[in-house]
Amino acid sequence: MNSTRTQAELLRVHIRWMIRRDMNEVLAAETGSFEYAWTEEDFLQCLRRRNCIGMVAEHQDRIVGFMIYELHKTRLHVLNFAVAPEFRRNGVGIQMVQKLVGKLGSHRRSKITLAVRERNLDAQCFFRSQDFKAKRVLRNYYEDSGEDAFLMEFAIETNDDSDDRETPVNRIAQYEEN
Repeated sequence: MNSTRTQAELLRVHIRWMIRRDMNEVLAAETGSFEYAWTEEDFLQCLRRRNCIGMVAEHQDRIVGFMIYELHKTRLHVLNFAVAPEFRRNGVGIQMVQKLVGKLGSHRRSKITLAVRERNLDAQCFFRSQDFKAKRVLRNYYEDSGEDAFLMEFAIETNDDSDDRETPVNRIAQYEEN
């Protein structure tokens, strides 16, 4: 992953499972980060689902960031990801992405996907700096605003993903064989 900061410059955080008592600080980071913020009920509804995981980044007993993601058969899908505004550009988000990447394995899950609002340039630039690629535009993705989103993806190389890649076809070579 590309990073302009060295490990020594990062604000060291402990990333752990989200628990109920974290909710006030998570909501503060959420409302400080997004125009169309999730409510407490949105978080609870999501976290009650079997395949949904919540994690927080903690620094000196304070929640400075969080992420909510779903487990799928071959990928992790990030539903919500934020760093409290006063802790941004200190490496918190980088460490959270590294934690997600560490959950990928060559035999099973090999991708992380997420949707980013088209107007959220900071998030687009951040995820690009972490080797995510914009794969496609999701038209009218957000119900709250009708705004489009970019589907972004981080993928690790695996030995068994040959089915996922299209082999280029050389049409001229096909004719030469006949």
